[in-house]
Order: sequence, then C-alpha cells, then structure tokens
Amino acid sequence: MSSPRDRGKNLMESSGSEPPVTPSRYESQKRRDWNTFGQYLKNQRPPVHISHCNCNHVLDFLRYLDQFGKTKVHVPGCMFYGQPEPPAPCTCPLRQAWGSLDALIGRMRAAYEENGGSPETNPFASGAIRVYLREVRECQAKARGIPYKKKKKKPTTETSGGRDDSSSSSSSFSFS
Repeated sequence: MSSPRDRGKNLMESSGSEPPVTPSRYESQKRRDWNTFGQYLKNQRPPVHISHCNCNHVLDFLRYLDQFGKTKVHVPGCMFYGQPEPPAPCTCPLRQAWGSLDALIGRMRAAYEENGGSPETNPFASGAIRVYLREVRECQAKARGIPYKKKKKKPTTETSGGRDDSSSSSSSFSFS
C-alpha cells in the first residue's frame, strides 16, 4: 500500500506521458472571467483585494462591461424604441445582453467559491445583483418590444414516485 504522498508522485510521473486535459469551454470562460474581474479590482484606485470585494464592486464591474457590449438597446426617446427589428440605424448605445450578464454572474458565483470564498459572503450571489439583472432584462425587453415571459413548468401527469412535489420549486433558476 502506498502513502498518499507516493500516490501523488506516481500520478505526477504518469501524467508526463499522457496529454494534458483541456478544460471545457465553461471552465475556460470561468477562469478568464475571474482573471478579468481580478484585474478590474487591481485597477481600482485604491486597488481592492478580492476578500474586500462587495456587491457594489460587482455592480460597477457589470456597468463597466457595458462599453464592450454588442447589443443595441434603444433608449425611451428613440423612434425605434419598442421595435424588435428597427428599419434603420440609430445612435442608441450598445450594451451587454442580459443573457450574457446572467451567464457571467453564474460563472463568477462558482469561481468565487472555488477560489476559497464563502457562499455566505459571495458578492455575486447578492440580492442587489439579482435585482440589477432583473432590471436589465426588463429594460432590454421593453427596448426591443419583446415582453419577457417567465417559462412555466409543464404540469406533470405521471406519479411523482413518492417524491413530495411541494418541496420542489422554481429555485432551479438562480436569478429569477
């Protein structure tokens, strides 16, 4: 029987002949997003350490990312406001799409905890972030004239197999 130290050594030695595992697209995006956020915090004056980060830093980061967005969001005064497919260009700003921000926050929530942060202090899981995402979603839906409708669960006709359906809720959507 080998010790844990020897097993680790054997794994290290055997991994030299095997190709390295390529991270999934999700894992790559998560790492890139985490590094980008860390760089954003370092560039603040004064710099902010991740352990001192709060939901206001996250909200500022999301607003900062808007400048790199590719989604045209018509402002209420625009003649194309509320039109899903405007017939001509306008000067309305480009923003990050709600779906992109929602996915980013999901990756950042996971990355925060994977990097040693506590779920109780996770600034990406803050209620303020959920409110911000909801407001962005509603604003973008109105600007495009597309009402956002929450997907409803399909009624189940089969028996639940002894499971208490009252305990299952729509909590599978983390930002609803």
